[in-house]
Amino acid sequence: MDLATQLKRDEGEKLVVYLDSKGIRSGGVGHNLEAHGIDWPVGTTITQDQSDQWLDEDTATAHSLLATHIPWSLQLDPIREAVLLNMVFNMGWGDGTHGLSAFHHTLAMIEAGNYAGAAEAMLESAWAREVGPRATRLAQQIETGAWV
Repeated sequence: MDLATQLKRDEGEKLVVYLDSKGIRSGGVGHNLEAHGIDWPVGTTITQDQSDQWLDEDTATAHSLLATHIPWSLQLDPIREAVLLNMVFNMGWGDGTHGLSAFHHTLAMIEAGNYAGAAEAMLESAWAREVGPRATRLAQQIETGAWV
């Protein structure tokens, strides 16, 4: 497994412009077209190459956000770092009350190497109730250090 495969499973991949659960035009692997100034109408076909390019760009953005806001995350093993990348890909970095930045205790436990505590905290969050199996898999991955 790798991050791209995991994101395609967790986000889904649609080779067409669609409205996401919040009514935002998206395409590929959860790529927010509106945030990127892409004015393609719903129903427009997307090529696999375009979807892959957007996924690469969005993954690079997620990596940059982690490097900027929690540089210690770059010292994690790649499998645990992928959990944080997956989470920031899903909900953004945020502002301290939203997004991954709101996971103060979870992030502190990960930084300290308390992966079991971090997994438990992840599963107790509103995000876990919203994303269900995705949170369960990512919590198991942070705890075990093995791809799920």
